[in-house]
Amino acid sequence: MRGPVFTISPILVLLLACNGGQGQTMDSGTSTGSSTGDTSTAGPPTTGDTTTGGPELPPLQGIADLHLHMFAEEAFGGGWFHGSHAGAGDVALAPCDGGEPGDHGRLRDDLGPLLGSCEGMTIEELAQLVPLVSVIAAPGGGGVVSEYVSQIPGSLGDTGEHKDRAAGWPGFEGWPRWDVIAHQQVWEEQLHDAYMAGLRLEVMSADSFDWLCRAIAEENVERPQCDEMEDIKLQLELAHEFVKTHDWAEIALTAADARRIVEEDRLAIVLSVETSHLMKDGDWKPQLDELYALGVRTLQPVHQLDNRFGGAAPHNNIFHIAQYAENCHIDMDCGITQGPVTLGFDVDANCRNTLGLTAEGEELVGAMMDLGMLVDAAHLSEKGVRHLHELSVARDYYPFYISHGHFREMLPAAKAREEKTTPAWIIEMLRETGGMFGLRTGHEEVNTYEQSAVANTCHGSSRSFAQSYDFARLGLKIAVGLGSDLNGFIQQVRPRFGPDACSASFPTEGACQRRDELAGDASPLGTAYDDAGFGHIGLLPDLLADLDLLGSDTEPLRNSADAFVRMWERAAAPRSGPADPVDDLDVQGVVELPAHPAREAEFPSECDESYCEASLAAGEACRFDGECISGTCADAGECGTPRGTCA
Repeated sequence: MRGPVFTISPILVLLLACNGGQGQTMDSGTSTGSSTGDTSTAGPPTTGDTTTGGPELPPLQGIADLHLHMFAEEAFGGGWFHGSHAGAGDVALAPCDGGEPGDHGRLRDDLGPLLGSCEGMTIEELAQLVPLVSVIAAPGGGGVVSEYVSQIPGSLGDTGEHKDRAAGWPGFEGWPRWDVIAHQQVWEEQLHDAYMAGLRLEVMSADSFDWLCRAIAEENVERPQCDEMEDIKLQLELAHEFVKTHDWAEIALTAADARRIVEEDRLAIVLSVETSHLMKDGDWKPQLDELYALGVRTLQPVHQLDNRFGGAAPHNNIFHIAQYAENCHIDMDCGITQGPVTLGFDVDANCRNTLGLTAEGEELVGAMMDLGMLVDAAHLSEKGVRHLHELSVARDYYPFYISHGHFREMLPAAKAREEKTTPAWIIEMLRETGGMFGLRTGHEEVNTYEQSAVANTCHGSSRSFAQSYDFARLGLKIAVGLGSDLNGFIQQVRPRFGPDACSASFPTEGACQRRDELAGDASPLGTAYDDAGFGHIGLLPDLLADLDLLGSDTEPLRNSADAFVRMWERAAAPRSGPADPVDDLDVQGVVELPAHPAREAEFPSECDESYCEASLAAGEACRFDGECISGTCADAGECGTPRGTCA
């Protein structure tokens, strides 16, 4: 789970600002014992692996998705998502109430208490440093934020009051779609559709975040104690219940299990955990044993916040506020929350978290390696990743991986600034240890990768995904699977057709890209994906089919289950040195996109407003004659106010 997007419309533009004890502060690294469960399965697999000197193993076929939250209706105290992972469609995916009075997707009106109580700093004084705080702390601020929390360019989202997004089963006019963050995207029959199309390994991640649970409208939360680990265990139990009634799926407890399940042409489910306060209280060692006994074979030491095990990679500023509420830290060394200020995180002059793995974090990693578990470095600070790599090398290059991420070199400058993005030097570490990378099926615009056979001409769509995917396989040469993060509070791949198409940048460019896509050679698939984008796991085959249609080679994705199983086998077997010399990694060929103002200046304009020529058909609302295919915008007012209609 990457976490809430919290990208806000101009009304709350402050939420987009990323320029940059209890006492107020300001400034200018033993394994567990045996598991309480059956640990005999943690040893070397019965089959060998070429990376560890064993006999050659037959390649596995099938897609691996390294990060998905199937049971997230029970995350955050059970208060955020509408819909269920199981049951008849007319019940599990029944239309929602649209957020009023709301059973989901709403924050409490008063968020002030969630900002913390820090000695020597009032909320008013904090708001002077970080104006964003004044928006959140204002009376009714939570209700305002609810309306905008899921808005990004090209979408009004599905939170707060969303009457126009209430329709689920059977027509799915409102959800699930590419931009939902509050409605179920992994219903059992949708997962089965993906399985039938080749999904053979799914890392099911149990997730929660207590700060968000406390921020949700109280009447919607089923478990108001907001205990992250309670939420996690409930989701793990649901996973076990799920496989009891679905004979095409099985939870893999070892690499040998995973290989056998995939060879049997069934879905191997690997259980994971992603939460900010992992094993928060007490001795963590018996808690790890308990998670292991529940079938967990991989997890992230950190998530959105620093915890007892290590430092998180800061990205969205809402999490800076959540971190500040815990430690009252204000950092002036580098500003990533707003202006020159970073809240909560202790950062260096380059805005990087100064906290790596803690002593307990080093012990946790060692304990996981003793058990043959896979360490997921997603969300870990750069310092923490370096420390994890050192521990890996000390264990003869024990593999670790990143379950869901973005390549830093492929992202526009503002996004690439986030520590959460993955630079090429971390990819070197993954390759060296035999790890792999789960590529987020993201909605963002990306830079152009010249070696890709796919034109980067529809921002946020499968064309954008192809740029990063081709960079992974051709340039970075990293084993790559999907990192869908469905039900993970993050939007997905946008469509290439329909009103939401190509909408990741700015409206004028999006309008021209939609126009050109309709006139291009890569025709629609004729499925829900054309207009809904990657709205749920059942549309996975459509995403891959669209990539094929565009000219990208999806064979590595379609066989990514093999890479995951071999990584796991490497972890469980004796190793001898690096898995990969990494001397062929090549980051050349990435062409950075100009900033939006420079690109927008290339379009025609009237009244200082840019527009896309001949992009609107008869009957569509227009501002200027030049927008219409006919060349006539009837009844438009001066400078397009009020709007007219294309003749």
